[in-house]
Amino acid sequence: MSNFSSIGVSRCEIIRDPVSPAPLPPARRSRVQTDVMAAAEKARTEKARTEKAAQKTRKQVGRRATPQQVGKPAEQHEDLLPPNLAAALTAFERHLRAERSLSPHTVRAYLGDVSSLLGHAHQAGVQAPADLEAAHLRAWLASQHASGAARTTLARRGAAARAFTAFAHRRGWLATDPGPKLGTLKTRRTLPHVLRQDEIRAVLDTANRAAQAGAVPQAERAIALRDAAVLELLYATGIRVSELCGLTPDSFDHARRTVRVRGKGDKERTVPVGVPALRAVIAWQEQGRPALATASSGPALFLGARGGRLDPRTARRIVHQRLRDGGATRDTGPHGLRHSAATHLLEGGADLRSVQEILGHSSPATTQIYTHVSIERLKSSYRQAHPRA
Repeated sequence: MSNFSSIGVSRCEIIRDPVSPAPLPPARRSRVQTDVMAAAEKARTEKARTEKAAQKTRKQVGRRATPQQVGKPAEQHEDLLPPNLAAALTAFERHLRAERSLSPHTVRAYLGDVSSLLGHAHQAGVQAPADLEAAHLRAWLASQHASGAARTTLARRGAAARAFTAFAHRRGWLATDPGPKLGTLKTRRTLPHVLRQDEIRAVLDTANRAAQAGAVPQAERAIALRDAAVLELLYATGIRVSELCGLTPDSFDHARRTVRVRGKGDKERTVPVGVPALRAVIAWQEQGRPALATASSGPALFLGARGGRLDPRTARRIVHQRLRDGGATRDTGPHGLRHSAATHLLEGGADLRSVQEILGHSSPATTQIYTHVSIERLKSSYRQAHPRA
């Protein structure tokens, strides 16, 4: 104890504050070990990068093109396909646009489907259209079904595949056409949503009152006049929204009360127009269109807020908004007005052939669905009204 006291430090202080040992120096690797580990890490990184690139390529080739790819011309799919298949896809695109005059939406959908088919076939070893067989078509559709595609989507993709093989056979690229061996998938058609006549009347009355309001800015009143004319014309004629946006003032024959429209496949037809719809169109032309027209408006009948031709997307937004304003129970959009017009024509006594001509259907089977709608509505009224239903 005296030894500790002689240096002025107690035994407790020595025990409480021991001297920490110095840390050991890190182990040093030899140059050989460092080089080996760096090479192994580089190899792992390169392998992961290669696998990721291969997976991305498989996804691009093995599935249907994304919406961004579908909207592009066929030339931009060439980097995913061998030269012979890419050239065939480009020729097929020209055939759809120039020879068949299909709508841009149909062309995009068919190109996306056929690009997916050729990519799947290329994975199976197909290098040219001549190597394409029915087994490749069936395997492609089976993979689409396994990925969860709906029946309607599978039916459309089968139709696109048959269209391509028929085109390739006519060009002499295929000795025999494997498309007919594919078969046609039966789809379940759902009944379209239809507005009641009193709902349509309320929507149109609301739109017309907005168009006749006095104390509003000129541009706002012009848009209200346009919206009322759009609604009246869609319901009166049953035309498609793309056909509506393509109209010009010269499309109308006011004496005969008809309008000439250009529909699918670049086919032209003449459709009768009711007096209220013609009155709304004239009011828009005389009072609304001059307020929105610009030097770049051209001959377009319906214009957007900036003076350009009204595009289908804006027209759909107009219809959805006006249906909500009018208190409609179903937000059906422009095609719902087309369904409603066809159903109300049949309920009023029009024959199926006349409705087919008005709607521009190439097959009576497409128009036949509206008779089912009318029958369902009749059965519903019967169940509500008959005491022993």
